[in-house]
Amino acid sequence: MKASDLFVQCLEAEGVEYVFGIPGEENLDLLESLRKSTSIKLVLTRHEQAAGFMAATYGRLTGKPGVCLATLGPGATNLATAAAYAQLGAMPMVMLTGQKPIKASKQAHFQIVDIVDMMRPLTKGTWSVVSGDNIAAHVREAFRRAQEERPGATHIELPEDVADEQTRSRPLNASYVRRPVAEDKSILAAAQAISASRRPLLMLGAGANRKTTARTLCEFLQVHPIPFFSTQMGKGVVDEEHDLYLGCAALSDHDFLHRAIDHADLIINVGHDVVEKPPFFMRDSSRPVIHIGFTSAQVDPVYFPQIEVVGDIANSLWRLRQAVSAEHPEWDTRFFMEVKAGLDAHIAQDVDDPRFPAYPQRIVGDVRKAMPDDGIVCLDNGVYKIWFARNYRARGPNTLLLDNALASMGAGLPSALAAKLVHPQRKVMAVCGDGGFMMNSQELETAVRLKLDLIVLILNDNAFGMIKWKQAHMGFENFGLDYGNPDFVKYAQSYGATGHRPDSAEALLPLIEQCNAEGGVHLIDLAVDYSDNDRVLNHEIQKLSQRL
Repeated sequence: MKASDLFVQCLEAEGVEYVFGIPGEENLDLLESLRKSTSIKLVLTRHEQAAGFMAATYGRLTGKPGVCLATLGPGATNLATAAAYAQLGAMPMVMLTGQKPIKASKQAHFQIVDIVDMMRPLTKGTWSVVSGDNIAAHVREAFRRAQEERPGATHIELPEDVADEQTRSRPLNASYVRRPVAEDKSILAAAQAISASRRPLLMLGAGANRKTTARTLCEFLQVHPIPFFSTQMGKGVVDEEHDLYLGCAALSDHDFLHRAIDHADLIINVGHDVVEKPPFFMRDSSRPVIHIGFTSAQVDPVYFPQIEVVGDIANSLWRLRQAVSAEHPEWDTRFFMEVKAGLDAHIAQDVDDPRFPAYPQRIVGDVRKAMPDDGIVCLDNGVYKIWFARNYRARGPNTLLLDNALASMGAGLPSALAAKLVHPQRKVMAVCGDGGFMMNSQELETAVRLKLDLIVLILNDNAFGMIKWKQAHMGFENFGLDYGNPDFVKYAQSYGATGHRPDSAEALLPLIEQCNAEGGVHLIDLAVDYSDNDRVLNHEIQKLSQRL
């Protein structure tokens, strides 16, 4: 059998549905083998970085490694940002790259970069296939390592001459494996601490965003009604319309939520991942923290938990649900509910603000009204991410996709494409700043070619608004962050999409509803007013929360 055919058979055995990417000359044997596959679809993108973002998001939504493809040299280097995106965000992804012949090269070092070495610090594992007989083992290991906790990125390089070899090898089947569970004494110690507390508080982090964990958390809260909050990447793990939900740690400090954190006498930290900005700071040992995670806590100056429950999180929560005494004193949630009321009132106060350019709080509110509970909103990176993280109530896991790990610009649109491929029956919207959108805007053509139903909402301030907000907060003059944009409506039309430009705040909600009803690819160019960001985020919220 041809080695490239074996490679594709190995991908099929792993259940691969899509390969995202751009082939090159050195991938042509593999491309021909993919052409003959009856179960794998090649999704041709317009940039390798976007292909990587799409593969990572596929992995995030399915739990199965997404696969992306690039050629050698510049194609492979273009995957570097996506590799870091998947690795820091715990998204299972396998990258495939080509390479010049390794046994007899006639082109010296033309286009040759040591991709395996480049990928080493960005992945959980990276390999170059030096023989067709090694393909099955390399593919199985790449998928195993990408998928196991903590998930992340892996990489395989397939040289051109190896792809053309003959081999008698066959794909390897995945072994039966279960994640380790926590030791009994750690469960008992955590249960005793929870039972003894008067004001416990539950935190849901990125590691809690797994299907089984979400279900078990809901069951835990039914038995033990402890107020909870989430990090940005833990949003939606439990329905955020829940009576006990206190908000998202979108800001590092001084929000309403942080008053609840200061009031708690015990924090139960489920799925904390150090790649996120700290949702709270441990300053002493007076308020104990229980760490419940797949792996042990990574200690730093602001995080040093006193009790660790290390093992499968869903299993730990199930056992804790049974182990926490039903005879514990009534937990005091009065102040927590005051915090919740304060936050809810603050979020509600600007959802109908009529100003134009549109107020970010109004935008978040209208998107929430327009999107169904199972709709998926994919955020790029910009200051609007804070507003969505704080104000958007996610009704289920992975219904608000944001990146609080690498926090790369340019990921919003590709992520939305992948989300729509995974969930073709659900409404999907990409929310991008004008800066982030232009980093991978060419993927509009991919969306049109694939005949996807998709809305791209561009929040347009003709600047890098997130950096300007920080610049203003530091007292610096406005400098170096303003630019011009193309006519986004005409830009969308040039790709075969439909462009819209609302001229009032009131026009946004019915326009989104119209786009959802019509189907096809729609781009909405919405002027946004960020002038109040510094006042509200850095001053008003702190002042109001201190009144509680």
